[in-house]
Amino acid sequence: MNNKRIFITGGASGLGKAIAIKFAAKGFKVCIGDVNKERGEEAETELKAYSPDAFYIYCDVTSQDDLENARFQLEARWGGVDVVVNNAGVGGTAGAIEDVSLSDWQWVLDVNLMGVVRGCKTFTPLFKKQGSGYFINIASAAGLMSAPFMSNYNVTKAGVVSLSETLLVELHPHKITTSVVCPAFFQTNLTESMRSHIGGIHSKVNKLMSRSKITAENVADSIYQAYEKKEFWVVTHPFERRMWYVKRIIPKGFNALMQRQAKKIFA
Repeated sequence: MNNKRIFITGGASGLGKAIAIKFAAKGFKVCIGDVNKERGEEAETELKAYSPDAFYIYCDVTSQDDLENARFQLEARWGGVDVVVNNAGVGGTAGAIEDVSLSDWQWVLDVNLMGVVRGCKTFTPLFKKQGSGYFINIASAAGLMSAPFMSNYNVTKAGVVSLSETLLVELHPHKITTSVVCPAFFQTNLTESMRSHIGGIHSKVNKLMSRSKITAENVADSIYQAYEKKEFWVVTHPFERRMWYVKRIIPKGFNALMQRQAKKIFA
């Protein structure tokens, strides 16, 4: 019998919910944290069909107190937690560097990057005490290949990649494993939290997401497979995976391809 325990931030919808369902179906005890209480309670009800002990807690990743409360509840209820998925995020602000306000930068940094930092900082002492643990940090292909007009989103996701690379080595002696997930477009509610200085960008991004053949469930499947194999890199989309290889091997060629792709999206 599987007695593993998982906590997922931003777990009430989108990729977070897909991850919760995937792991619950594999026998995990699942806790989801989210700022949307209504969606959280709905997701809890759905998850109980797979995992009777599943539960939702309110958790804002910009609040250290909320994350510490989550850790306290998990220890009190389950005696600890085996996997923490730092998934909560926002869509960033589309716009030229000179148009995006510093307050928008601070907003995106506080959620997308510092939210992951807080999650890792909060649960690392518990993992060390347990003698094991697993961080799954949700970044983005944007953290590997920085598209124009999405500077603050790109920076936060690149930061999540760098943090994850750091922890992979730093926490290895403590038997704590790390994976970083870098998906590209797939159908989700990302644009709900996206701000923009570019007209029509929401519809363009929604169109790109709707055209994707990869779903949130596909990404969740890849994450579970990576968890089982303890794989660090989870780059889910074939085209972006190829582009990432090109970037590392032929940087000039990559830049030319990115400029060509940008013209298609932002023309």
